[in-house]
Amino acid sequence: MLTAVITLASIALIAGIGLSVAARRLPASDGDLVERINALLPQTQCAQCGYPGCRPYASAIVDNTAAINLCPPGGEETVRRLAELLGRDIVPLVESTVPSVAVIDEALCIGCTHCRSACPVDAIVGAHHLMHSVIESECTGCELCVAPCPVDCISMRPIT
Repeated sequence: MLTAVITLASIALIAGIGLSVAARRLPASDGDLVERINALLPQTQCAQCGYPGCRPYASAIVDNTAAINLCPPGGEETVRRLAELLGRDIVPLVESTVPSVAVIDEALCIGCTHCRSACPVDAIVGAHHLMHSVIESECTGCELCVAPCPVDCISMRPIT
């Protein structure tokens, strides 16, 4: 009985060591790389990069169909970390538009919470049937809150 336990423990130890060595020496699969890139992105799901979310953008980076500098909410820091991970040159962040923040006309706001639900970074605060406000320091300027507003009380203001 003791011989069987020692034999099985030895086989398990040798297999574990072998798997550990293989994991370190073999290249990561594309799926692992996509997950590592996705972990570096800000997870705002704002679509400012041209993709519907952070994970599709990460997949496009791995497929070499997207540049690493298309994420305004991530900023220069994200570009630097992506370049470091992928062994690419650091390139300036692409700013597709003038940076802006959402502004709610509080006199028109009916407190429907549609904008609050649409905001990927929870930059809009307010209770149901009460006026809402935007936390400007949290707003990424993605404009996802503008379309759901039934009374058109949200506009985008350039950051100066």
